[in-house]
Amino acid sequence: MSVVIVGGHDRMVCQYMKICKSYKCKAKVFTQMSASMDKQMGSPDLFILFTNTVSHKMVKTAVEEAKKKNIDVVRCHTSSGSALESILKDYVA
Repeated sequence: MSVVIVGGHDRMVCQYMKICKSYKCKAKVFTQMSASMDKQMGSPDLFILFTNTVSHKMVKTAVEEAKKKNIDVVRCHTSSGSALESILKDYVA
């Protein structure tokens, strides 16, 4: 399974990757908006949006990509490691 995480804190990127790896997921993390973010996202199985720490433009880009590719989007207000773990517990079987 692969996930794209949009938002979160820069200092947490390594922890996000580590948590995803423990659930046997490949992860791409975007904490900052880049010029070609929509092209870098690829086709993951799940989009995770940390809504408290992300710009509206990044949310819009992620949601548009998800709609194009018919991919589930999970929105979470907090961007903690435990929030990511609870999302992955629900979606990874």
